[in-house]
Amino acid sequence: MKENTIATQVIALGGLGEVGKNMYIVQHDKEIIIIDAGVMFPEESLLGVDYVIQDVSYLKKNEDKIKCLFITHGHEDHIGGIPFLLQAVHIPKIYAPKIAKDLIEKKLVERNIKFDDFEVITPDLEVNTKNFKVEFVNTTHSIPDSFAIKITTPNGVIFETGDFKFDLTPIGPMANIHKMAEAGHNGVTLLLSDSTNALSSGYSKSESAVDETLNDIIAKHYGRVIIATFASNIYRVKHIAETCKKYNRKIVVFGRSMENSVDLALNNNLINDSSLFIDASQAKSLKRNEICILCTGSQGEPLAALSRIANGQHRQISLLNDDLVIFSSSPIPGNAESINRIINKLYLKGVRVYTNTEFSDIHTSGHAKEEELKWMLHLIKPKYFMPMHGEYRMLKRHAEIGKLCGIPEENIFICSNGDVIELLNGTVSRGGTVTAGDVYVDGSRVGDIGSNVIKDRKLMSQDGILITILNINTLQRRLLLKPNVTARGFVLVNENQELIGKIEHKIAEVTTEFLNKYPYNYTDLKNQIILELLPFINSLTGRKPIILPVIMEVNQA
Repeated sequence: MKENTIATQVIALGGLGEVGKNMYIVQHDKEIIIIDAGVMFPEESLLGVDYVIQDVSYLKKNEDKIKCLFITHGHEDHIGGIPFLLQAVHIPKIYAPKIAKDLIEKKLVERNIKFDDFEVITPDLEVNTKNFKVEFVNTTHSIPDSFAIKITTPNGVIFETGDFKFDLTPIGPMANIHKMAEAGHNGVTLLLSDSTNALSSGYSKSESAVDETLNDIIAKHYGRVIIATFASNIYRVKHIAETCKKYNRKIVVFGRSMENSVDLALNNNLINDSSLFIDASQAKSLKRNEICILCTGSQGEPLAALSRIANGQHRQISLLNDDLVIFSSSPIPGNAESINRIINKLYLKGVRVYTNTEFSDIHTSGHAKEEELKWMLHLIKPKYFMPMHGEYRMLKRHAEIGKLCGIPEENIFICSNGDVIELLNGTVSRGGTVTAGDVYVDGSRVGDIGSNVIKDRKLMSQDGILITILNINTLQRRLLLKPNVTARGFVLVNENQELIGKIEHKIAEVTTEFLNKYPYNYTDLKNQIILELLPFINSLTGRKPIILPVIMEVNQA
């Protein structure tokens, strides 16, 4: 058999060393297929940034090679970046599961982006290009229509799990374990597997266990029930609806993303009874034990529905003493403080609160824990293994799990975004790097929010901003009026008149000295004011505000 001379390359442009922003590329010769295009939500330090997306410079350079985009499932960290990707490069076709397709189309309509070349992924679909045969395997996750992807290439078979867990009593269909085992039996060269829960031992709880617990809580409570959960967890929304129907409760939905999820579930027959859902005005005629409020805000988001309810700022809902609030979620790292603030406010209002603990199964993750990761490794039996989708510590632990399952250490690759992995005639090795990194999205602005902008925003948030307005006769080279100073986030002007007076005097002094020494130049004068004023303010206050001189020029002899 003739050996190949062209390697098949696997590259992550997002998803490694981080949770979110997933995008993986498989390339052979003049063909590229892309798997997922997600966003990552910014850390608190990225002030004003809405999303973090991939740097797709590599795809722009190789745009003519792109065949299509495959989507594993409909969560934001796998589809949220698609509107930005379509605006950056030409994608000939998108293959996506039905639920994901509906979510993507909604995003594109909201951003006025036209794209209609979709094909729905089903378990029986097979996509063939010159170099690739792509097949799909049902998995279990917290959203319906989740798939793993098997890619047969000239240099071996790649199996990409997507996000998954093993649940033997799921709310929806079971994962196709037989098809996974068949792929493993026939031979898999490289496994790319979800690492999100690699640090958690044991097995994840079944969604059915959560269903039973919520059922018990709702059955026993005789007041209103308020449930906050992830809007993207459509299976959770489904069984909340089924439980409410069982106990004759109507559901009032608050939060735009939750409303979208309910519409999606109704449109795809995941929830069959639309009469369960009513608006807030209809709820006024019902008894308290006939009402369930389903809302966003399980992570303590300040503007989400639950936060506004807890703060007494919601226009339609006020808390009652016999309300029961259920957090059917677990804290995302970094959100615990925000969630605790909301819980404390709820307790102060006199309501009961349920959170997810080892004694109360009201949430389960959609990601495989350690024993399930071992199960996937034993089913697929890969020759080589690359942990994906996770922070470095998660990838590292998943690599250790791989070794426990018999994969030689030299056959395991812990990679970073941009690293190239090459398959050639059934062997896998490292193959250099390509450009990869973070691109910040701020409203409609994509990519022009650099580190200097973020640095300035941090300075403004910490030390504030000081604006000084100067009226200058440029011909006579003199100040016409005393400098005017305003401040935001620095000091209260009305309460610090003595300090403001010193600053105004210093600005006048610097300006007059400059105009006496040098020919008038707008930029040079601004820079000189900033240069001398910053250490002066720092010596008085210990703070370094951003200083913005505004110069009004008058040209009169």
